[in-house]
Amino acid sequence: VVPMTIMINLLATIAWLATFILIGLRLRQRLQGQPVQYHYLLQVSWLAALLLQGMSVFYNLWHEPGLYLSFTMASSPIMWLCNLLLFIANLKRPLETLVLFILPFTLSTMLIAGLEDRPTNLLNLNDGLGLHIFFSLLAYSMLAIAALLALFLAWQNRHLHNHKPSGLIRTLPPLLDMEALLFQFIMAGVVLLALGLLTGGFYVDDLFAQHLAHKTLLSILALFVFSTLLYGHWRYGWRGRKAIHWTLSGFILLMLAFFGSKFVLEFLIS
Repeated sequence: VVPMTIMINLLATIAWLATFILIGLRLRQRLQGQPVQYHYLLQVSWLAALLLQGMSVFYNLWHEPGLYLSFTMASSPIMWLCNLLLFIANLKRPLETLVLFILPFTLSTMLIAGLEDRPTNLLNLNDGLGLHIFFSLLAYSMLAIAALLALFLAWQNRHLHNHKPSGLIRTLPPLLDMEALLFQFIMAGVVLLALGLLTGGFYVDDLFAQHLAHKTLLSILALFVFSTLLYGHWRYGWRGRKAIHWTLSGFILLMLAFFGSKFVLEFLIS
């Protein structure tokens, strides 16, 4: 199994690097006003990278008879889902620029996952735990992309106010399209996060005995922040800086809930 995982990780890394180079070439052509080429080659490379990384995530996480989802391993499926969601979103909008910024994190999570020791504590996927993990990881991925979009929106806003849109900023979709996409990801993330919290209730017997109180509280607070933003956008037209600040605040709470709780449990309490 070990040689197989190393080979898959190596092939996935090569595919992601090829995707990175192709995106860079396409963005350079766009900035220079040249015809943008390599579309189908990029699709093939991107899909191959997703397939290979997905296999790597499966081999690293699934160990009979359960799932290994440690602090270091948890980021691997989230990054894979982020790349998959961006691939789907990129079919309608030019979001290749965002991929350039998350690929270094993708490769680092693959490297860390490949160096992880063989697991000893596995999660038994019963009593709704499998659904809880699925909804939660998908929600984290959706809202992670929303946070990335918020950062790019802040970047766009600053350049537009300075009347100096240059460089990679010119390869992004228009500001209004970016904002619309931001709220679409937040809406989907809120629904999935709510489902994750509901399905998590099926296997929780004692929040404090299972060390889940702080994780649950922070997740509920994050859900409240994102839901408030959606309501404010619908009712009062919140957008721009207010939307950016609320999005980043909710994402910080969510990451504290997920990674913070895992860090405390695995490195401090254990």
